[in-house]
Amino acid sequence: MSVTFDEKTRELLDGKNFATVATLQPDGAPQTSVVWVERDGDTLRFSTTAARRKARNLREDARVSVTVFDQDNPYHSVEIRGRAELTEDLDKALPLRLSHKYLGQDPPFPLDDETRLIVTVRPEKVITFISTTTG
Repeated sequence: MSVTFDEKTRELLDGKNFATVATLQPDGAPQTSVVWVERDGDTLRFSTTAARRKARNLREDARVSVTVFDQDNPYHSVEIRGRAELTEDLDKALPLRLSHKYLGQDPPFPLDDETRLIVTVRPEKVITFISTTTG
């Protein structure tokens, strides 16, 4: 069953809001990482290298949870649960686009010789939390 993002979720994902990605380690323990994200229609993408723990975890178990909250209103957040697909980013275009989205410039770090991957998250469940109260 295909899950789509509502307008508030699209706005949140399109903003300069950081995401926390949770994957499962081989022993079943959770592992989290903070990443930059890009929305592509009703999927979410982030960049990593093939050697990183989250990439190794996702190769073994594609289940993933991504939480994004509005940095201007942390009481507005979304959790996206789904499955991840990993593809090689041969021209390393995604980290460049993400750096421009979040920083407005080329990456401050060199795009090294490591194999870069695009992780595409296909949502199976989307949980949105919006509160106008702050306490």
